[in-house]
Amino acid sequence: MVSTQQHNIQLNEQGRLRHFLTIEGLKRDLLTRILDTAESFAALPGRPVRKVPTLRGRIITNLFFENSTRTRTTFELAAKRLSADVLNFNVSTSATSKGETLLDTLRNIEAMHSEMFVVRHNQSGAAHFIARHAAPGVSVINAGDGRHAHPTQAMLDMFTIRKHKGDFTPLRVAIVGDVLHSRVARSQILALNTLGVTEVRVVGPRTLIPTDARALGVHVHHDIESGLRDVDVVIMLRLQKERMAGALLPSEEEYFRLYGLTNERLAVARPDAIVMHPGPMNRGVEMDSEVADGPRSVILQQVSYGIAVRMAVMSMCMQTHADSGESA
Repeated sequence: MVSTQQHNIQLNEQGRLRHFLTIEGLKRDLLTRILDTAESFAALPGRPVRKVPTLRGRIITNLFFENSTRTRTTFELAAKRLSADVLNFNVSTSATSKGETLLDTLRNIEAMHSEMFVVRHNQSGAAHFIARHAAPGVSVINAGDGRHAHPTQAMLDMFTIRKHKGDFTPLRVAIVGDVLHSRVARSQILALNTLGVTEVRVVGPRTLIPTDARALGVHVHHDIESGLRDVDVVIMLRLQKERMAGALLPSEEEYFRLYGLTNERLAVARPDAIVMHPGPMNRGVEMDSEVADGPRSVILQQVSYGIAVRMAVMSMCMQTHADSGESA
């Protein structure tokens, strides 16, 4: 569990973003500022020159202790579109596998004048640990830590929702599937409630819903039809099979029979409801291909918007350090 004191290290004394570790503790106006900043970057792919000089000459390190090709490549592309230099740290062949500590690794990369670490780790709290020990002027962005948080994924999802729905206030959102093991779901719930949606629902079997789910500010449904009824947004989650300690499901086939998203089940949602998935998707397990490739799916747009959102977070963190006169 990350304490209030820990997540407050994200902000400087003026309440501006120094690190981006979790949605927890952040106010609506700051989340809105991230979305507005991302909006200014979202048009770049349509321009002849797809770069801006915002972070020219800065060094950003992708420090991935857990594989994720899509997340790493979108962070890398975001950094390059900001004109930064990017170092991809290959942990599988690094000194950490030979006994070097995480702090030793951190200090060595700081000695290369890296000013930002994008950290993905299978242990909850790893990004907070690095942020607490990083040199002044170094920003840390959490690209996913254990079951705890994945804040940039949540914000790209919020950006996608705002693009298609505008105002968050009247929306009902259903998050379906393996909520128990999903750091994405936890970050989404925090973001949705902070941005003021009418209702957040979590839908899934009892074995995959946290026992304290209602304390997160959600309504719990174990029947998918009731969970999807009249919602504006459906977010399907990947089954986190690599994080399951026991046999929490009888089979993938049984899961799809009870909770897989089909056009028939989607029919009970609002007619203009959109379908999302943070990826990677297991077709025929979490949803039918007809839905994934259908007119209501915005899954590929989520990937595109992720670049703009990560550009926004990187530029905001770096600007905070520049304004305060800190340097790595």
